Amino acid sequence: MTLFPKKVKHRKWQRLRHSEDGVATRGVELAFGSYGVKAEEGGLISSEQIEAARKAISRYIQKSGKMWIRIFPDRPRTAKPPEVGMGKGKGDPVGYYAVVKMGSMILEIDGLSPDAAREALRKASSKLPVRTKVVSRIERS
Repeated sequence: MTLFPKKVKHRKWQRLRHSEDGVATRGVELAFGSYGVKAEEGGLISSEQIEAARKAISRYIQKSGKMWIRIFPDRPRTAKPPEVGMGKGKGDPVGYYAVVKMGSMILEIDGLSPDAAREALRKASSKLPVRTKVVSRIERS
């Protein structure tokens, strides 16, 4: 169940240089759950990595709790086949990724005990290619 857009206007996008640089201003606070995973650095997260994090959480929380994925992979990634020379055009689309800026909320969960929520989010964040931290509505002192 890999995430990807239903329909895109353009199959191949131009590459944005340094699109993950800077600090996010939107989507930086918990909106749905009590605990979440926040990006401490910018980066690109593929749909497969998001799916791996989702599976890690759903395996850990079983049937209790609820989960929200706050990012969506909508940028196409292209790659050329092996042994193709320079030139010869742009490669074919091979997948989709999400651009994540520093401070973006990536995942949220609710309905679990604090220890279980932190452990589930820790397991999920190990599947992601960016440094993250677990945040909560009620910070421990």
